[in-house]
Order: sequence, then structure tokens, then C-alpha cells
Amino acid sequence: MNIEKCCIFGTNLQTVDDLGIYAALKNVFGFDAFKGDQEKIIRHLLAGGDAFVLMPTGGGKSLCYQLPALLMQGTAIVISPLIALMKNQVDAIRGFVNGQEGIACFLNSSLDKAQAMQVQENLISGKTKLLYVAPESLAKEETAELLSRIKISFYAVDEAHCISEWGHDFRPEYRKIREMIDHIGRAPIIALTATATPKVQSDIQRNLGITQAAVFKSSFNRPNLYYEIREKTDPEREIIRYIKQNPGKSGIIYCLSRNKVESLSQQLVINGIKAAPYHAGLDAKVRAENQDKFLSEEINVIVATIAFGMGIDKPDVRFVIHYDIPKSLEGYYQETGRAGRDGREGTCITFYSYKDIRKLEKFMQGKPVAEQEIGRHILAETVAYAESNCCRRKLLLNYFGEDYPEENCGNCDNCLHPKQTFDGKEEMSLVLELVASLKEHFKTEHLANILAGVKNAMVHSYHHENLELFGAGRDHSVKFWGEIIHQALIHHFLYKDIETYGLMSLTEEGRAFLEQPHSIRLTAERTFAEGVDDDDDPVPPQNGAGGGGDQVLLAMLKDLRRDMARKLGLQPWILFTDPSLEDMSIMYPVTLQELAANCSGVGPGKASKYGEPFVKLIAKYVEENEIERPDSFRVRTPPKSSDLRLYIVQSVDKGVDLMDIAEAKGMEMSELITELETILRGGMVLRRLINYVDDNFDEDTVAEVCDWFKEESDSDDIEAAMEAFPDLDEDQLRLIRLKFLCEVAN
Repeated sequence: MNIEKCCIFGTNLQTVDDLGIYAALKNVFGFDAFKGDQEKIIRHLLAGGDAFVLMPTGGGKSLCYQLPALLMQGTAIVISPLIALMKNQVDAIRGFVNGQEGIACFLNSSLDKAQAMQVQENLISGKTKLLYVAPESLAKEETAELLSRIKISFYAVDEAHCISEWGHDFRPEYRKIREMIDHIGRAPIIALTATATPKVQSDIQRNLGITQAAVFKSSFNRPNLYYEIREKTDPEREIIRYIKQNPGKSGIIYCLSRNKVESLSQQLVINGIKAAPYHAGLDAKVRAENQDKFLSEEINVIVATIAFGMGIDKPDVRFVIHYDIPKSLEGYYQETGRAGRDGREGTCITFYSYKDIRKLEKFMQGKPVAEQEIGRHILAETVAYAESNCCRRKLLLNYFGEDYPEENCGNCDNCLHPKQTFDGKEEMSLVLELVASLKEHFKTEHLANILAGVKNAMVHSYHHENLELFGAGRDHSVKFWGEIIHQALIHHFLYKDIETYGLMSLTEEGRAFLEQPHSIRLTAERTFAEGVDDDDDPVPPQNGAGGGGDQVLLAMLKDLRRDMARKLGLQPWILFTDPSLEDMSIMYPVTLQELAANCSGVGPGKASKYGEPFVKLIAKYVEENEIERPDSFRVRTPPKSSDLRLYIVQSVDKGVDLMDIAEAKGMEMSELITELETILRGGMVLRRLINYVDDNFDEDTVAEVCDWFKEESDSDDIEAAMEAFPDLDEDQLRLIRLKFLCEVAN
């Protein structure tokens, strides 16, 4: 590691070794601990190694290059595609090291000549530790000349998926980055992105020349999401029926064309569903209004193209429906991922017709041949996913290079309604034997045609109708053999070559199976809607979504909550969360005492502040419908840790510092915050806690976070807050949220 004087950290700490990364983490960024792989990544970069980082949004990617940039000699070059993001991150760094404006700068088209000259002076003088630059600016000769005159600590390529033609957001300028780096001067490279398939990862690493880089990945699994593929026969009717069966739930419906967005949105409205369209062809004001209506629960459904969703943080989206099959599994994963962000119910339904695939293939016509091949390969992955009988979750994670160990996830259509399985020892052996017998490598469709005995132009051109295995599986269809080949990929018996657009080759596991075949359970050919009555949808598990309550009352309670929230200028969740309303629809509380005692997330304070209209509505509903309420309500027993909580309440009331309280009880700060959250949920307001936050946090920061919870966030989800405020750690945000709950929600 390079060592230099680190005056930015204070006069008492003279060198990197003296400081240590933990001291830097605390003294500069104000964090007490690293998250996930952050420390490993930072230490690897400090040691001079290249790195590839795959980390979800909100995971703390920026710290992985910001902290080492401040510790190392020279300037770190951060390549980013978003001008707004550059400015935000520069402002954040400058905020950490108050009084040193030049320590972080950006260089892009938004600067005037005087500002650009100031950036140049900061760089030459050695003040700047982080320089944010767009790839277009990096490509300019004057930029290369400037950067070649300074010492560069490392290069950080943010949003690295933009490099890959296989990715969902390809930018040609990104493919020239390595060429620019070589021209300026080589230094360690760290590439960072939130999503990347193995194909995209490989392309990124190869293009940047960091194939030997250390790779740091996080899991893609979203266990609360239910995945289902439906045959596209009468999608409008099914969509309307589904929404009617799930009243009051928020959802997104994705369509590929703007015309379909408009027509489907109108059809939903005609059928009494609160919906609005969203696509790039609408006026910007209309788009913003429709988005705000969706976030504020004035409408339940947004019908959109893929233009909708980026940066939208609505945690209680309960369903995502794809009217059209997405162009790629990567896009599918991102779009379905907008459901159930609060960890509760999330239903993902996609309508599939091979006619739509043909349309997408036609859209590729006229593009360069290589681009068409890549597009067809990506589309083939989507088709294989849609037509497969295997666990959807297993297939999806496999696409991102992650193994899912369970055979049945219990939360997709194929697992809940499994198709017939059979011992596929002979069929798998035929597939592997065919691949092993061919000198050249071929794609799935061609291999399936050989086994099914289909004589087409390609089979004739290679004289494969003369093969011994030609027609060896003619008792089954081409589709059947395509499915067996796909399952061979899942079992790692075959490998699909990225560089040659999906040509198949045998793996070591496949060769071992060929030498010693054994029993293996495979699924039969997929049949859509098998065993499902036309008037009944398959019902996914609700994954903690509650249920079993009075759905009519629940809808009325949600309407009341929305109206009250609008009048008070608050987000609806601040009044009562969905679980609280669901408890009300089960327990029918008609007094504030019953409301506080028997509904989750409601204490005496919240009941007193917001509960009166709700219990009045429930009482009237019970009387008019002659409902027999439960004979006895749940009685909450005092928590086992009541003595501890009493001590905490008394200590906070006396003004004892939270760190001292935690130390006295041998607790971590995060554990103490959890206890404080439990106390507040009981309705208690700790005024001294408000003072503590005000005394220990910047006034503007507290105001900004509280305003976000009040006006923008649709829940108290701390992960959403961490995405919105990446410069604050989890404990800091939880403490500010406690102040907010004391002042507003309680």
C-alpha cells in the first residue's frame, strides 16, 4: 500500500498505516462498521489488485472506491455515465471533509471554462483525490493529456454493465474505456454494477482487460416473489379478473408498445380499475402526475413501458404483470424485482406467446449481424425460461450464475403445480452422446432437430441426417428435446459458449455422466394452464402478506387512510401500515383501546393520534352488516425484556447518551435501536430521543431524511432509505427515523 500524509483526517493521524481503514471509515464517513464485502473489496484495491463488484443498489458500492481513494497516493478516476450522480457524489465527499472543496471534482460537459480550469488546477496541485468523469470526456485528447500529467491511484468504472453488448443498457463509449486507460497510464481497475449475468460479467472483464480480477458477488434470490408464466390467450380478461380478485393492491403492468399501454390503461379504467398510463411519448408533466398518483395511492395500477421503474421506490407493489414477454431475462429480473420490495407478497405474472417472440425477432432485422446474433441468443434464454417445467427460481438464478440448492422453491407455478417427472437417464445420455460425437459445436435448436429426426436445410448442409443418432428420439418433439438440453445446462452437463452465441459443449460433469449414466429425474414437456379452471387463477402463497380478513372492510380502511393522508400531507403508511389495516379487518376493533391492544404496529400514541375515524368506520360497518366480532381479543403479554426496556426508557428520559446506555447493558448500538423501535411501536414518545438526534446529526441532514419519510417514501423501509441516502449508514438512518416516528407517526 502506498503511504502518504493524510491531513484530511486530522493532525493526529499522519500516515495510512497509523490511520487504518476502520479509523478512516469512522472519522471520515461516520460509519462504525463495513457492510457485506466492503472491507474485502477495499483491502484488495489498496493492495493494488483489480476487482469486479456485483452489489445490489443500496449495498454501498460507492464506499468501495471512495474510501481507498482518500487513503492512496494520487487521484482516483471514477468513470460514470450520469452527470447528476457525479455532482451528488462530489458534494457528498466534500461534505465529509469540510473545507477542502478540491478533494473531489467532476469533469463533464456541464462545466463552463472557468470551472474546468479550476478542476485542472486542483488536479495538478494534488488536491483532488477523486475525479468523476464521463466516458465521453475521458475520450477527449485534452483530458488524456491532463490526466497523463498526474499520478492516478486507480480507475473505478461505475455502472459497468454499460460496457457489455449483452447487457440491458449498452453504451458504445464504455467499450473504449480500456483503450483510454492504456493511453493515459495503467493503474488498478475496479468495475462496479448492480446486475450482471455471467455473460455480461465476462464481457466487462474481458473488455477492461481484468479477466484475473477478484470477483465479489451478492445473491440474486428474492424468496418472497412468486413467478408464473401464463399462455397468452385472453390476457386483458385475465388481467382485469386478477386485479378485481386483489382489490386495493398496487401493481405495475408492462407492455412493449406505447399503443398497448394506452389501450390497456383505458380498458382497465372502463372496468372500474384505478389505472393510468406511463410511457416516453407522454408529456413530461402528465408522466410526473401519473407517477405521483401511483405513489400516493390515488391509483392502484400503472400501465407502462420499461420507461417506468428506474428510481421508483414503492415498497408495497404487490404484483408485476408482463402483458408482453420481456426482451431479456435481465430485464425481466429487474422489472419483476419492483414487486414486494418490503419483503412481503410479490406476484409476478407473465403472458407468453411464441408469436410475440417472432415479433421481437423481426424488430432485430436491419441491425448488424453480430448484434442480431446476440439479440437472438438473449431472446432464446427468455423462451427457454418461459417454456421450462423446472423451478423458475432455479432457472433465473442459474441465468445469473448462481446455484439454487433446493429442487422445489414452493413459490413459482412450476413448483406449486409440478408437471409430471420421469427417469431421464436414457434421454440425457442421448443428448450428451450427440454433443460428444460432433466435432463442431451447435446450438440447442439444431441438436433438438437431429434427435427428433427433422430434416431441414441446416441438417442437410452438415449431412447430419446420416448420423447414427439422427432420429434416435423421434418419439418426442423438437420442443421436448430442447427442454432436455436446457435441463442438461441446469445440471452443468453442458456448457453454452458465450463467445460463439450459445454453441454447446460437454463439461467434465457431462463426461462423467456419459461414462457412468445414473437415474435422473427430468420434467415432461410443458403444457400451459394444466389443471387450472378457466375461472380460477393459481393462488401463490402470500409470504407474510396477511390475509383471511374482511376484504370489503380492508378496502374501505385503505380508502380512509388514503383520504386522511392526503388531507394531512403525509404518506399513507405513516398513519397505519398494511399489516395494521389487515389486523383491523380481522379483529374489528371499535375502541381506541382495542385498536392499540390488538393490531400490529399500533400503540396508544398512534391509536390516539390517528385511530378515531378508523374505529368509527369499523363500528358502523360491524353494525350495518351484523358482524359477530371475535369473543375475545388477543392480549399482548409484556415482553420478556420489559426490565431492559424500562431501563432504556428511564435512561433516555434522564438524557443519558445512547452509547453509554448500550455499553452499560453490553449491547451493540443496532441492538439498542431495535429496542427503541419496539418501545416506539407501543405508542410511547421519547422526547429526549428527539433531542439526542438533533444534537448528534447535522440539522439539514435530519430535515432532509424526515421530509423524505414524510413526503416521498411509501413505507418506513430502511433499505429504501439507504438507497435514497447512500452517504448515511443503517444505524444513522434508523435513529433519524426514530425522531421522525416520535414527532409525526406516533
